[in-house]
Amino acid sequence: MTSPAFRRSIALAAVAVPALLLAACDRNPLVVRRSSCPAVAVAAYAGDITLFRPGAAGTVADAANMDAVATITNVRDDCAETSDQFVSRINYDVIVRRTDATPARQFVLPVFAAVVQAGNIVNAKQISQVTVNFAAGQERAVAQGTATAAVSRTAAAVPQAILDKINRKRRPGELDAATDPMADPEVKAALRAASFEVLLGFQLDDRALAYNIAK
Repeated sequence: MTSPAFRRSIALAAVAVPALLLAACDRNPLVVRRSSCPAVAVAAYAGDITLFRPGAAGTVADAANMDAVATITNVRDDCAETSDQFVSRINYDVIVRRTDATPARQFVLPVFAAVVQAGNIVNAKQISQVTVNFAAGQERAVAQGTATAAVSRTAAAVPQAILDKINRKRRPGELDAATDPMADPEVKAALRAASFEVLLGFQLDDRALAYNIAK
């Protein structure tokens, strides 16, 4: 079961609609080319985490008690197709800056990767740990994280009837010649249902999420 913080971070995340590329064609200038590979992004309000010294309340007023700040950045993904799935292999960096650089130290940070359908339905979620090591005197350190996410080809497929409706050749003078098929509620619903994204973020508790929203 997902935590309340995670559910809220997903709800606040920007909804990524599928990319639809309109390719010119002599016979039909509105043929849709659609990629079924999921988009990969960092979830809103979950892309960084602020760690406080023990006993600090973790609010904006406690900035003086910050211990370290970690950020997910440089996200790269490679999507491969199998007979029944689209598999995304994701790499990313975690950058940590700490306030006290005196001792050698290690931070172990939980990062989630969630497969989200239609903008708000969590189909799968994995949590991994990224370990960041500091040498004595080092203020900034970087570690790499990885994740793998799979989407069913069947779930990501737009029904042929919907594709036919989008790509149907329209002639001047026809009743719906000037009507955008993408504005059809049935088309929009089908495209949304077949849209997937992978969201990355730190696994935050309620206090950490509230701090990110407030700052």
